[in-house]
Amino acid sequence: MTYSKTLSDGIGNIHPRKNLYLLELAEADSVKRKELKAAKSSHEYNIKLEDFKVKRKEFLKTLKRKTKQYSASHREDAATDYLNLRLFKAERKKEFYKDFAELSYDAFLEAKIAELEIRYIPDILAHKALLQKKLQTVKEKLADIDEDERTIIQKTIELTVAERKEKLKTELKTLSEKYTSKSISKKAYKTECKIKRAAYKEDVLAVSFTDPKVSLQEEIKNITYRLKIDIKTKLNVLESDIADVRRKTPIELERFPLISVFTCFLPGLGQLLNKQYVKAGIFFLFSLFIYLIAFPYILGYTNYQGSGISGLIGLAEGGTKIDKSIIFMIEGIIALILILFSVLLYTVSFKDVRKVEVNALKGIRRKTWFESKRSIEREGFPYLVSAPALIVIVFIVIVPILTTVFISFTNMDPVHQNKFSWIGLQNYKTLITGHGVAGKAFYLILGWTLIWTVGASTLSIVIGFVLSLIVNQERIKGKSVFRTIYLLPWAVPAFITIMFFSIMASRGGTISELLEKLFGISIDIKNNPHLTRTALILLQSWLGSAYIFLLSTGVLQGIPKDLYEAAEIDGATGFQRTMKITVPLVLYQTAPLLIMQYTFNFNNFSIIYLFNLGGPFNPTKYGNLAGSSDILISYIYKLTIENQYQAIGAAITIGISLVLMVFAFLNFRRTKAFKED
Repeated sequence: MTYSKTLSDGIGNIHPRKNLYLLELAEADSVKRKELKAAKSSHEYNIKLEDFKVKRKEFLKTLKRKTKQYSASHREDAATDYLNLRLFKAERKKEFYKDFAELSYDAFLEAKIAELEIRYIPDILAHKALLQKKLQTVKEKLADIDEDERTIIQKTIELTVAERKEKLKTELKTLSEKYTSKSISKKAYKTECKIKRAAYKEDVLAVSFTDPKVSLQEEIKNITYRLKIDIKTKLNVLESDIADVRRKTPIELERFPLISVFTCFLPGLGQLLNKQYVKAGIFFLFSLFIYLIAFPYILGYTNYQGSGISGLIGLAEGGTKIDKSIIFMIEGIIALILILFSVLLYTVSFKDVRKVEVNALKGIRRKTWFESKRSIEREGFPYLVSAPALIVIVFIVIVPILTTVFISFTNMDPVHQNKFSWIGLQNYKTLITGHGVAGKAFYLILGWTLIWTVGASTLSIVIGFVLSLIVNQERIKGKSVFRTIYLLPWAVPAFITIMFFSIMASRGGTISELLEKLFGISIDIKNNPHLTRTALILLQSWLGSAYIFLLSTGVLQGIPKDLYEAAEIDGATGFQRTMKITVPLVLYQTAPLLIMQYTFNFNNFSIIYLFNLGGPFNPTKYGNLAGSSDILISYIYKLTIENQYQAIGAAITIGISLVLMVFAFLNFRRTKAFKED
């Protein structure tokens, strides 16, 4: 092990070594280093250091005995006893350690801490004694109150309160008359009433304090509170100064510590050996969770039906009739998450202990609980607050996602509902080759899904943007009316709108009859694939345009008019101003939301299913599991929920999820909305 000539403290300052033996080792060549190590015990510094350690051991033993004697002979309240004992020990530590302050940084630190305690604790004790004396005086005054005199004062208070109450009634009556006569507005009336009532309460409270008993009781509460808070504040100042001294005082280690290696499988033990007791307690709780809850569950001892992580591998193979593979899979996934969580805890604990060891080699001392607590309050609060939400997310988001992923690698279908097994990439191969349950219908549906997504999203964006441009023109009157009308598709629940149009587009519906009267042609929209698809795109364009209209209107109202005026002076036409100023600015601020429109419509199940159940149906082209207007999401629904082909449905789900994530990621990267200036 090599040693540096200097040490670093917790704030980055450089300090010379006090351990002259280690300093010589750091400066020596390999030959000299061997000689020094061979003569280690006879080195002058090591002899002095060993003598210090022996004396320190004897001193601490003596101090412990004297502390017990002092504690037995000085009994007051718990807080005072604690402070007196601490001061008693500090005085003796200072006397002992000051003689060795130049020999060792540990002795130097102990002497400095003792000095701080000697400086602060007497002041804390004096302040506490002063407050206690004041409290005792007030209590004596409270006990000596003349009840006859107090009775007279109470009657006076009652009369004063009654007079003040009458005054309040008069004031409120006057305000009511003013409001009735329209002299003041309703808002002003309510505000004035609140002010008058608040003033009344303050006056009553002030009068109540003329009662000596009430006044003294309030003073007792105040002093008691100060006793608690003032002492705590002063102790925090002391601990803060001690922490500051610790940060500025390095530590010297002769051997490379290996606590982190030997304690890595028991979180908390390393912290305990590093004398971080509170942190050790927290990590020990995690250890209990790992060994008493996580590991038994992972091994299958506390499962509902599965067999832990092994159940994820076997999927109820060879089990009883009531055993279900899906239960084994879910419990196996939970076991897998617990394994990852346990590994994370092991890693965090190991890194925490290792960090203390590595810092100690540099000269940086471990943090006390006071320092760790302050660090958590400053930096760890967001993690503490978000931890419960993260746990919930694991079980309501991650577990279902992992279940879907794993099911896509099985043969779960109508035949294998209770018991299914792993089949690898077979489902994905089936999709790619266009065979099996999905067949060629998958690619037909995929093609229509892309057309639907691009058509419906783009058209709704164009309509919404154009409408917002029109309404934003200064020459347009009654803008609020137009805005209300254009927002109606968004305000009315989409379910109602879709069902309404579905009924009107049916055979004999309003739209069909209207078209027949106008053109003399009998049109059955819902039984014609092309008309159904066209109707769906138009309907979604109308529904989605309201949202785009709202977004664009907000952005347009925020564009400075100076830009348009400058462009007009430069000779730009209205179209040029729109294309060069309006469109870029609107896109810059709404691009992420516009991209979300495409991803939303890609998975827009409700309009497809509610309008025509994915029909019209064409078994020769789409098979028995899909219709002409089905998109991938509705196709997945029919595969999994209606026909129980969960495996192939899961494979499609994973596929489209990956495509959507890549699409969204690439487009977000290309937009300027998320780029820093």
